Amino acid sequence: MTDDLYPHLRSMTGQGRSEVSGEHGNLVVELRSVNHRGLKLVLRTNDALNAFEGVITESVRGQIERGTVTIHATLKPPPGQGLPRVNQAAVAAYASGLAEAAQGLSVPTQIDLSGLLALPGVLSTESVADESDAVIERRRQFVAEGVVAAVERFNHMRHHEAVAMARVLQSVLATIRERAGMIQELAPGVIGRYRDRLLEKIQKLLAEHHLPVEPVDVIREVQLFADRSDISEELTRLASHLELFSGVLEGTHTADAKSDARGEIANEAVGRKLDFIIQEMFRETNTIGSKAGNARIAEHIVEIKCAIERMRELVQNLE
Repeated sequence: MTDDLYPHLRSMTGQGRSEVSGEHGNLVVELRSVNHRGLKLVLRTNDALNAFEGVITESVRGQIERGTVTIHATLKPPPGQGLPRVNQAAVAAYASGLAEAAQGLSVPTQIDLSGLLALPGVLSTESVADESDAVIERRRQFVAEGVVAAVERFNHMRHHEAVAMARVLQSVLATIRERAGMIQELAPGVIGRYRDRLLEKIQKLLAEHHLPVEPVDVIREVQLFADRSDISEELTRLASHLELFSGVLEGTHTADAKSDARGEIANEAVGRKLDFIIQEMFRETNTIGSKAGNARIAEHIVEIKCAIERMRELVQNLE
């Protein structure tokens, strides 16, 4: 099997990192995710990116369907950019006012620049609102490109993990098919063995109590047992679920409007589709085990249930 068989699969756990530099500084974006029923984004940025939080989340949404994704983004501006600026006009006004006051009071004029810097309006920081639309757009694009690069690495890792899980799932599917085939071979003999045991009991009772038994009564009892223990329909449905599971896993499944199960999962994420199919597989397996009433079939049922549980654990990690 090659990765080309599963281009649509992604694990819900993974991480990705990007680091880009340009005229707007150095941007580092890291993404980490864990399992979640839906999509939950947790964003953590520094002050330089406060105005671009919407850009960051918008660049992530649409690329990820399920999972709790934590996004760490840090922008370090170029040296000198973003530092407070001295309002020279305000400094000159304060200095002139101090000089006039000193002259009026006949005291020496002593101007402390560090003291002036603490006065209102002397220091100012350039905000995004003060920048031109062109500069803001270039910075927005710079941030978006950094996030997209991190998402690409993030998705690549998730795809790699999902492919490994898909290979295991295909192997487990083969095991279930093999066990189901063995059950199919054993099923006809169950009725025959029941008939033989029933006749043996009847013959014993006849020998002990001389009771008459009509052959039609034996035939009727065997027929009733055959109807109760018939598992052919359940085996057919199980085989259908296995085929559907494989099709969804490989991305070759097309929704069948005539089937309730297939119609219900048509628009769900892959992980949810597979989880739904597993529930149906488990239901059919339980029914087969309860109807068959055979020790050898029961052994295969146990193995199939164990295999389904292994599949369930893996599917819960798929997006």
